[in-house]
Amino acid sequence: MKNVSLALSLILAGLMTTVVSCDSSKPIAPAAKTSVAETAPMPDAALMSAVSSPGKADNDEGVNQYKQGHMDAAITGFQKAVKADPKLAEAQYNLGLSLDKTGKHDEATAAFKQAIALAPANPAIKDSPILKKHLGV
Repeated sequence: MKNVSLALSLILAGLMTTVVSCDSSKPIAPAAKTSVAETAPMPDAALMSAVSSPGKADNDEGVNQYKQGHMDAAITGFQKAVKADPKLAEAQYNLGLSLDKTGKHDEATAAFKQAIALAPANPAIKDSPILKKHLGV
């Protein structure tokens, strides 16, 4: 009986949330399109790059290595991405993250400065607590 009460409580809570959040007077609109790089990441999450970037494959490989904790391989991937596309702000930002995690703070600061110079309006970059810490903002 206790399990049934708990289950019913959870179902009712879910229904109440759905009912409260519904507004039948408004038409259903499609979700806004945003690029991956424009969405705010977790504080130390590496960023994916734009599809059109020549450095995309190397940046993506760096992101995969970063997620697995392989910082040396991640740094190599991000450096290759920057070489392939010097204007790739996400790769510069990711390079800064990886360098920070390996204790190379001066190099991380330089990469973060380059990232913010390339994409000053990108919230995923400009609002990063780690970047702000390195740049003193």
